[in-house]
Amino acid sequence: MNVNASIACGSPRENITNRMLEFQWKNIDWKQAERFVNRIQIRITKAVRDGKQNLVKRLQYLLVNSFYAKALSVKRVTTNKGKNTAGVDGIKWNEPHEKMKAVLNLNNRNYKCKPLKRVYIEKFGKEEKRPLSIPTFHDRVMQALYLLSLEPISEITADKISFGFRKYRSTHDAMSNIFNLLSYKRAGTWILEGDIKGCFDNIQHNWLLDNIPMDKKILNKFLKAGFIFDKKLFPTDSGAPQGGIISPTLANMTLDGMEMAIAEKYWMNSKGKIDKKHKNHKKINIIRYADDFIVSAVDKETLIEIQSIIESFLIQRGLTLSKEKTLISHISEGFDFLGWNFRKRKTKLIISPSQKSFKKIIRNISNVIKSNKAIEQKELIKKLNRNIKGWCNYHQAVCSKQTFKNLNHLIWNMLWKWCKRRHPNKGKRWIIRKYWKKIGSRQWVFMDGNERLHNAGDTPIVRHIALKLDMNPYLDRNYFINRKEMQRKKKSIAYLRTTAAHLFNG
Repeated sequence: MNVNASIACGSPRENITNRMLEFQWKNIDWKQAERFVNRIQIRITKAVRDGKQNLVKRLQYLLVNSFYAKALSVKRVTTNKGKNTAGVDGIKWNEPHEKMKAVLNLNNRNYKCKPLKRVYIEKFGKEEKRPLSIPTFHDRVMQALYLLSLEPISEITADKISFGFRKYRSTHDAMSNIFNLLSYKRAGTWILEGDIKGCFDNIQHNWLLDNIPMDKKILNKFLKAGFIFDKKLFPTDSGAPQGGIISPTLANMTLDGMEMAIAEKYWMNSKGKIDKKHKNHKKINIIRYADDFIVSAVDKETLIEIQSIIESFLIQRGLTLSKEKTLISHISEGFDFLGWNFRKRKTKLIISPSQKSFKKIIRNISNVIKSNKAIEQKELIKKLNRNIKGWCNYHQAVCSKQTFKNLNHLIWNMLWKWCKRRHPNKGKRWIIRKYWKKIGSRQWVFMDGNERLHNAGDTPIVRHIALKLDMNPYLDRNYFINRKEMQRKKKSIAYLRTTAAHLFNG
């Protein structure tokens, strides 16, 4: 049903109102909205930096009550990946008049948060499932609205070594920073791999209410909403629900301060100030991505002490380290982090795709091929390319050439079995002529018309541009925009060179 048809179903007065709301939504100046919100966020950032707490609160109040912030929050919720997934009330906002009505009705007076819808999703390689809590559209928008006023604070108060769920930061920034810290000759050679047990589910509510700088009543309603599973209501006495828009920022702010807790033990000088450059004789460095982190040091004993410091830091927040996943190992043995394996051979640090990540992409590709036995070749290629290109692009910043070749070989074997299953009575040459083409010097190109299977080996290795850790996304926005453009140009040039080389060889 189109918009006009859906509007026509109501009474004449309701239809006129809906058309007016639709007109208002379609005529919002989104660039102006973003400029307005960004301007307030910059002011909040500067106020936090200057220690003006009363001004911070006034600016937060101004932002969450502004029309543009409410409109942007509704737009975010109705255009992201979860736009087709309703909460416990079953309501979705698909039409323009519904979105505009939501903006006008959005206020924090007498706000009540509905319980979350609990579903469980599978974890790769594990029998246990991860709980996911889905808020209603109205609650999602409220979270997005308050996140606009909380994010500038979280960014300026965050640990510099934190990379997860932060503006303009990524897993590649964490990887690049690890390389810079561990690649030099005298770097720490012992690694503590830390994993926090059920981080999102176990954060202490009292700690959040005492330390998160936002409206306490609204935050309490987010935290105490409860969830419904199997038509039963369960209370939430701890944790920030996985699936909530604001939850990653709450978790990040809970873990911020971990670096300082370690610094107070190892980097404090005689004047009571942190002096990492001259006091770090233990070669201690920490990198955190969400609730996963690594710490490096020159010996195992130091890491055992640091583990104790981190456990004391976490227990105040209701959290503990996972005994099974928290390990101390030598860098020559290698460790996995964010889908990569880091291993030092003599004095050279090698970063490559981890075995777990490789097995996951193989399983995904295998599932696509097995579940599409009767599909046309062209459609199969489209589905496979989405998986192959995404995985290769993620790993193209590390030593992946051999892994890409291995991936090609395994995909070829799976496709050969797929073809043989479709044509059990045909010979090998017939199958080759039908499904594989020769292009230039390449004999085996899985191709149908213009659709061509992506060759993982064609993905060029493009090193990631290191991030300056003291840059703020609100105060130094031009730096991040220029950096992103530089990275895009590096990739474009690398792909052009690869394409030119293939044409020349062909």
